[in-house]
Parts: sequence; structure tokens; C-alpha cells
Amino acid sequence: MTLNIRDATPADVPQILQFAKDLATYEREPDAVTATEADIHEGLFGAKPLVEALIAEIDGVAQGFAIFFKTFSTWTGKPGFWLDDLYVNPDARGSGAGTALLKAIAALAVARGYARFDWWVLDWNTPSIGFYKAMGAKAMDEWTVYRLDGDALD
Repeated sequence: MTLNIRDATPADVPQILQFAKDLATYEREPDAVTATEADIHEGLFGAKPLVEALIAEIDGVAQGFAIFFKTFSTWTGKPGFWLDDLYVNPDARGSGAGTALLKAIAALAVARGYARFDWWVLDWNTPSIGFYKAMGAKAMDEWTVYRLDGDALD
């Protein structure tokens, strides 16, 4: 088995959208993805890219992905990364692909002089929580996520 982590390319856009749909299904929101291939392409490869993406390949076949973007902390005075999506196909879990994706993003953060790397996880997702803790991540339990969308955002 050969595991490779690489930057996403425009040719990966259909696969990235499928991974996003698969992740939404896993997270019990199968109809939540409204993005199109054009949206994904613009976000990753448009004139002003908003996010970065890595692809995990096993023996040359895409098995997972990570989408992340730059944040900024006034407390540290430095940027960080926010991991928006991390997904590995069920058959490839345990292969090291998820670990390799997280390590690759962490290495990018260190290389760029960033102060931290954050994400959230659903409370019921105990397999992922265990995986993140095994990587040395700590829960920020005292924080509550809030969101404005739809009419409230308008």
C-alpha cells in the first residue's frame, strides 16, 4: 500500500464534491450539500482562492480529502488554519490517510509560522473524537459555536 498526500488540482473538483456529499451523509445531513462543482472550483482555484485542499491517495486512488483555510488570532498576533472538512472513505479508514492529512496541514502551519490549527467535531462522533485525541488535539469544551445564516444573516 502506497499512501500519498498531495495538493488538490482542478481535476479533483468532482471527487471533492463527492467527498463533501459523503461526509454530509456520514454526519446525518445527506441533503445539506448545495455546492456545485463550479462553487468548489471557484473556492479552490478562482481568481482569489478562499480555501486549500489536500487529497489522500492510496495506490493512486483518491480515498480522502481535507479542506482548510487561513484564520487570524489577535491573541497570538499570528494566523492559523481552520479545518473545514476532513473525510476518508470508510474502506480506507485505519490506513493512516486521516493521520497523514492532519499531519500535512500541521506541517504547513508550522512551515508558515502559524500559531494554531482548529476545527470542530460533532459531539456524537466518538470515532473521530478518539482519533483527534490520539493525535494530541484538545477539546475546547468551554466554547459554544454560533451561526448566522438564512434570514438572520440577511
